[in-house]
Amino acid sequence: MKNLELKNRDLEVLWHPCTQMKDHEVLPLIPIKKAHGVYLEDFEGNSYIDAVSSWWVNLFGHTNKYINDKIKEQLDTLEHVMLAGFTHEPVVRLSERLVKLTPDGLEKCFYSDNGSSAVEVALKMSYHAHLNDGKKNKTIFVSLSNSYHGETIGALSVGDVELYKDTYKPLLLKTIQTPVPSDLSIKAAQDAAYEFEELCKEKADEISAIILEPLIQGAGSMHMYHTEFLVLVREICNKYDVHLIADEVMVGFGRTGELFACGKANITPDFIVLSKGLTAGYLPLSVVLTTNDIYAKFYCNYNEHKAFLHSHSYTGNALACACANATLDIFENDNIIEKNRVIAKYMGDSLQKFLELKNVESIRQTGMICAINLKGYAPELRIGLKVYNYGLEKGVLLRPLGNVIYFMPPYIITNEEIDKMMNTAYDAIKLLD
Repeated sequence: MKNLELKNRDLEVLWHPCTQMKDHEVLPLIPIKKAHGVYLEDFEGNSYIDAVSSWWVNLFGHTNKYINDKIKEQLDTLEHVMLAGFTHEPVVRLSERLVKLTPDGLEKCFYSDNGSSAVEVALKMSYHAHLNDGKKNKTIFVSLSNSYHGETIGALSVGDVELYKDTYKPLLLKTIQTPVPSDLSIKAAQDAAYEFEELCKEKADEISAIILEPLIQGAGSMHMYHTEFLVLVREICNKYDVHLIADEVMVGFGRTGELFACGKANITPDFIVLSKGLTAGYLPLSVVLTTNDIYAKFYCNYNEHKAFLHSHSYTGNALACACANATLDIFENDNIIEKNRVIAKYMGDSLQKFLELKNVESIRQTGMICAINLKGYAPELRIGLKVYNYGLEKGVLLRPLGNVIYFMPPYIITNEEIDKMMNTAYDAIKLLD
């Protein structure tokens, strides 16, 4: 009864994110009492494998003992202090570690609260850096078709998923979309890079930066492309004085088989945006890393027009930084990247059986992210909801993106749990036909 009671109380007072609330007249709202490892547990003792890492944030399982202990330890020392004029050990240590771990040349860290706000930081820094160089016409941002970078106004402006963007078009910044590579082939990467260079030839004097999600477009139905595109875009940006912003909010911290997706292409962006896995799914924190060259453009005797006057109340929060340091400890001590590659191989092998189903169009994988395209279901059929409901009945949290079923579990998932996750999705898809 506790499940029902809490659900009814919730619906009286809450408006949930990315949700049509009327759906909850028929769609189950699941109150969660506690969580451990890859499992969420409701008030009636039902457990659900968190196959989507609670919106792509959880890395090492829920209520991880090591992270819990480090947060508790920090709680008794310092919970928060403003980062303007003050500093603290957790944020300095975290920044030193991120500078060492991210691609060479990223030397300065600027903190904010979440992925969308960090994207906004990178956009503003890019424009302002050009402005401080006397290039006042560089006011346009380029992003990839089918991209998603968040839902605040600036972040939404550089996205290209109509579901999120269309309603707010009158409010958005002027942006241009250039084609994303159509598939995982090198040829598709080269073709898309050619289109971007043609755009730069025409408008480089007006373009501040290109922002992209390296290798995988998350909310863009988990579309994936080849590393060669990143290599070519980096070269084009160098040639035309355009900044490259790598939005690694989703793909960062091991999801692709490397600690950072840019590392797979051996490139250094001008800005890298990190959040989600930064705190292993525990606390809100994001960071933009950039180069000393860009930092130097803002460094001068006080001038309010040249200074980067951007702030968030909880910038560099001490608890969140302690949590992020604990996350990096686990990467450092437990050989996570190599373990992830083994798990990814097992997931990829398990994925092959979906091609047996006649309503499956294609499958794809990059690292620990797998996706399945279903064939020809009209959007109004809301096939994803049927898969979601079936998954809940069988104890697996799947949250499809339209007709795309995907898997992005915590890194501690076992082969047995992968089998249950995959088999549940397989049976749900088979029942659709």
